[in-house]
Amino acid sequence: MAILDRDGRWLEVNPAIERMLGRSAAQLAGEAVQACVARDAPALAAGIGTLVAGNARALRMAVVFAHADGREVPATIDIAPMQAGDGSVAWLSVQVTEDAADALAQRLAATEAALASMERLQASFAHGVSHDLRAPLRAIDSFSSLLAEHVGDGLDETARDYLARIRGASARMAGLIDSLLELSRAMRASLRSAPVDLGLLVDWAHAELADADPEAARDARIDVQPGLQALGDERLLRQLLNRLLGNAWKFSRGGPVRIEVDGEQDAGRLVLRVRDHGIGFDVRYADKLFEPFQRLHGPDQGGGDGIGLAIVRCIAERHGGRAWARSEPGEGSTFFVELPAVPGDGQQA
Repeated sequence: MAILDRDGRWLEVNPAIERMLGRSAAQLAGEAVQACVARDAPALAAGIGTLVAGNARALRMAVVFAHADGREVPATIDIAPMQAGDGSVAWLSVQVTEDAADALAQRLAATEAALASMERLQASFAHGVSHDLRAPLRAIDSFSSLLAEHVGDGLDETARDYLARIRGASARMAGLIDSLLELSRAMRASLRSAPVDLGLLVDWAHAELADADPEAARDARIDVQPGLQALGDERLLRQLLNRLLGNAWKFSRGGPVRIEVDGEQDAGRLVLRVRDHGIGFDVRYADKLFEPFQRLHGPDQGGGDGIGLAIVRCIAERHGGRAWARSEPGEGSTFFVELPAVPGDGQQA
């Protein structure tokens, strides 16, 4: 809402007009309204002249205001004369209605541009992490190995331990970089949604875990519900299951690996369950598990880099779902992931 004088100059404006034009009431005071439009200024000035001359009772027209930041703001302006005591026009009452659809389109375009900029920044960060951080780690590991070979038996036990620690720390840092890159890709990857056979993905993950840990694989068993499917991106869901099964496998050390994978469908959603019989954790800290770099177990208990379950949550959320966990110390853990169900698939645990 606003009030103009007889010549069409701003006298008073409310905060909505200030936001629409990107200027304060003090900045607008005394300026002609037609000077604030991006086009059709002559038509607006002529319409105001008609009102003041008493040849019209009201004026309504579509205008495009010029925002202070350069944006165009389509709107509809309604102007009506306000009579003085002698019947002449004293002021003009103004109501401006912003074109909501166009304004929404502009906001969406601005949001998309900001998201695209963020994605470019993430891609640049991932590239920098991949190349610039790996090089010094490779140098540390390589020169530590060369030093051990060069000195040979000249190193005492303490010195050999120091070199082993250096190389071990380098390897852990390289693993952390790999996990950060995996998290970055999970955040940025385009989604190709299709029915996915989760049982097949479990079998692939089981084979990879058995190759990496043949000793534990001899007594390991992973049971998966037949016909278990979800609607999603197969690459990302494979990542998700690799992380969940790897986590369950790791924390089952010290006893036979026993993992069950099943799911229950309800209202178009599949709740996937991955249960292990490992060391478990205190459920009071369950929310921390899905935050990057948060660990509930130390390296001696199998604790990793603190990124794996953050990747699980990221992938679940990108599919419109969520991830959570339940556990008791010494009683194993159950991880839940909500995913879109395949239409018409009525499988239940």
